[in-house]
Amino acid sequence: MARVTVEDCVLKVPNRFELVMVAAQRARRIGTGAALTVDRDNDKNPVIALREIAENTVEVEALKEDLISSHQRVFPMDDDKDDVIEDMQGEEEWSALVAEANAGFSSSEDFSDDDDDDDAGIDDIAGYSKEDE
Repeated sequence: MARVTVEDCVLKVPNRFELVMVAAQRARRIGTGAALTVDRDNDKNPVIALREIAENTVEVEALKEDLISSHQRVFPMDDDKDDVIEDMQGEEEWSALVAEANAGFSSSEDFSDDDDDDDAGIDDIAGYSKEDE
């Protein structure tokens, strides 16, 4: 990469990490067909993006906002809309299924062992006993 271009850009964007992120975003936009604001001069998109930042032909704040919005997964809703989602789709059906499943189960059920066998072992549970040998 052209050192002169990076040194010129650091004067415009002092944080090098931020400079890389903004220049990469601009290079992506150039790659998708955005109009160039400087001559190409047989340079690749990242170098063109750095030259544009160094020459102040693109607005850095707009690139920052574009970068942030491209990474957002949740978009803020407009406050003037009256459309409020009260329940998620399918929530009523799920609640009915849970209530139905809970109706068949009572917490007062006794899960104690009704067998009087005190010598029941693992073999009795598995259906295997020494008598089968």
